[in-house]
Amino acid sequence: MADGIPFLSVYGHVTIDQIISIDRFPEMNETVDVLSKSTTLGGTGTNIAVAAAKLGVPTAICSFVGGDFPQRYEDEMRGSGLIMDEMVRVDGCESSQAIVVNDSMMRQKVVFNQGPQGSASRLGVMLTENASKSSHVHFCTGEPAYYISVMGAVRGAGARMALDPAQEVYKMWGPDSMRDALALSDALFCNSYEAKVIERHLGIGDVLDIDKALVVRTEGEAGSAAKIDGERMRVPAVKGRAAKDATGAGDAYRAGFYCGLYNGFDVYEALVLASATASFVVEEVGALTNIPEWEEVLERADRHL
Repeated sequence: MADGIPFLSVYGHVTIDQIISIDRFPEMNETVDVLSKSTTLGGTGTNIAVAAAKLGVPTAICSFVGGDFPQRYEDEMRGSGLIMDEMVRVDGCESSQAIVVNDSMMRQKVVFNQGPQGSASRLGVMLTENASKSSHVHFCTGEPAYYISVMGAVRGAGARMALDPAQEVYKMWGPDSMRDALALSDALFCNSYEAKVIERHLGIGDVLDIDKALVVRTEGEAGSAAKIDGERMRVPAVKGRAAKDATGAGDAYRAGFYCGLYNGFDVYEALVLASATASFVVEEVGALTNIPEWEEVLERADRHL
């Protein structure tokens, strides 16, 4: 953006995605045929930030990539309007890569190479400039210790901070880091699978019991459950055309939510708009191949608002 002041700063992986479709997942030592395969720009940080920028939200990406990160993907990100002065290339590191396998029922299995974002603390570089100027800061996949340090450094600047550990909750987050990060956060995002892990980490029965201004648990075709300022409510799933690929649907949901806030909608309405945004992304293969125009999101969400 021209003034370089973000409404939203996003921390997360910038990744090269290989997306593979198969009929069913193989049994041990069994081989199944690939039905389709594509290589795209991806990663939770990229998906949220690029989608938000394309929807018109002034957005900064705060992330580390390898020295091998393809220039064409950097150009693609820059072309979306992202603020990119805190996307840092790390020489001698390979960029993050994900191999995403979808079966015919849209279930996924993923093999992931962390790249430098997974061990950011060892780099000795604190990416805090954009977050310190933002209204909202969203922390998704990456090293917990690094994010907790950044949260502490920018907490006094006034931004609303959201924790969204995503798939990393299974292997990188534990009870102590989860509590430390939540203590510095204003909001929590997760899906129904991640919620169960968070509940185990915290020793609670329901993630919606967490005392934060906003807690969101997405539930796929069933919509979302949310607690907004202590009040529990359901957010409907907004339907679009037939789904082809679930990759990036949750990330588009986050982007649509922040676009709703940026355009003056209240938190519940922004969550409905989030659901509408995600409904477009699943219609094509790849997390960033079918980002809608904001007017399309408004039209699709209209009957639910």
